[in-house]
Amino acid sequence: MAIPVAPLGTHSLLIFLLQVGILLAAAVALGRLAVRAGMPSLVGELTAGVVLGPSILGAAVPDLSRWLFPAQSEQLHLLDAVGQLGVLLLVGLTGMHLDLGQLRRDGGVAARVSIGGLVVPLALGVGLGLLLPSSVLPAGTDRPVFALFLAVAMCVSAIPVIAKTLWEMRLLHRDIGHLIMSAAIVDDVVGWLLLSVVAAMAAGSLGGLDVALAVGTVALVVVVALWLARPLVGALLRRVRAGGEPGPTVASVVVILLLFAAATHALHLEPVFGAFVGGLVINGCASLDRAALAPLRLVVMSVLAPLFFATVGLRSDLTALARPTVLGVALLVLAVAVVGKFVGAYVGARAARLGHWEGLAVGAGLNARGVIEIIVATVGLRLGVLDTAMFTVIVLVAIVTSVMAPPCLRYAAARLPASAREHRRAEALS
Repeated sequence: MAIPVAPLGTHSLLIFLLQVGILLAAAVALGRLAVRAGMPSLVGELTAGVVLGPSILGAAVPDLSRWLFPAQSEQLHLLDAVGQLGVLLLVGLTGMHLDLGQLRRDGGVAARVSIGGLVVPLALGVGLGLLLPSSVLPAGTDRPVFALFLAVAMCVSAIPVIAKTLWEMRLLHRDIGHLIMSAAIVDDVVGWLLLSVVAAMAAGSLGGLDVALAVGTVALVVVVALWLARPLVGALLRRVRAGGEPGPTVASVVVILLLFAAATHALHLEPVFGAFVGGLVINGCASLDRAALAPLRLVVMSVLAPLFFATVGLRSDLTALARPTVLGVALLVLAVAVVGKFVGAYVGARAARLGHWEGLAVGAGLNARGVIEIIVATVGLRLGVLDTAMFTVIVLVAIVTSVMAPPCLRYAAARLPASAREHRRAEALS
């Protein structure tokens, strides 16, 4: 006869409820303040975790910090579970809302822009990772894996931040806005593929066979998802839509995203990659009732995503920047990230025969790392590729580049005259 598992302790449950309530309240409040200041809400949500984490609360009131956020695996795992659910659904929703038709229309130009915006940061990231001092590497980490991981963090862009920036700046109807989003889609897809491969390398050895196996597994997941899973997912969504109630559609989408995440995790790939592929599969289903997903988007964007970003900030220790070595590394990584993306995207745009200001606008838009780089940093911390100091450095890059994007994009886009076609689009959207 099986022995019943003891329920969660009363004190542990109390601490968990207080953690979630306080983190969410702080994330929402600071997120709104960030928006009023003209910055993405992501900045305020991350700041909430920084304020309540070791950087401020832990330094100012250590006893309260230890009581509210005790260093116990059971307690940390409860909070992490909520954060993981949030990030998986956020990434899945991102995949579901990509405009794949737009990517096909802008394909050639977007591909050239993306190649530049990927190759240059990747090369600079690998070079930087090979040259950084050993003191910023976790003990036992292979430097080539660390360098590749840093390169992935350097090359990604954040579609949610970019889309929100373009929307708020009224640039989604402009040709340059379409191009930035198309290039960001390519960046996103390639970034998830690279992250899964590097994560698989971090979990195993560095042999060529292991790398080839990781790449082959990624390709297999994509092929199976697009050719075998999509008809099944489409049939399921068509069946639940026939009922007329939004609840079954929302539940089915969540189940699909989580099962895709579980499948890739079982294959030693990142769960976020599975959620992203699941979102793409759902995106391609004509039977999807998008209006029924409004409650899911509201809960994810208003509750689960802010909680995830707050927990990320909670793990960041800005006091590490007081160490001259870490501060120097942070400034160097930030400079390489910004210059690499700007230069790469600009060169790609010029190769596609775009003008000077178009190239600068694309570079400014793709420079926003935001959500995706934070997810990459979280994966690196979980795998032990990054320590707390380097994790903090990469989160800092994500915040700074997200804040930089709007003013830089505004400056460049103001020098691009709008065409009659763009004016017609603006009227259609108004």
